[in-house]
Amino acid sequence: MDRNEILARISIDPNICFGKPCIRGHRVWVSLILDFLASGDSIPDILKNYPGLEVADILACIAYGAEMSREHYIEIGG
Repeated sequence: MDRNEILARISIDPNICFGKPCIRGHRVWVSLILDFLASGDSIPDILKNYPGLEVADILACIAYGAEMSREHYIEIGG
């Protein structure tokens, strides 16, 4: 799957999930999946808890996060 195909799995609709990026066809926020991954959950763990998702959906969330980090920066304390 190329970058555009994988990112097509993410939708942003002002009428769904308050306009937050979510996995197309689901009401699962991209940020939720990224938080799970950052907390150490594995892809199989996430798929077990969200059986309607596919590996490609998780990869799409990661790809979306990567795209966002190219465009937007946050101040990191330290």
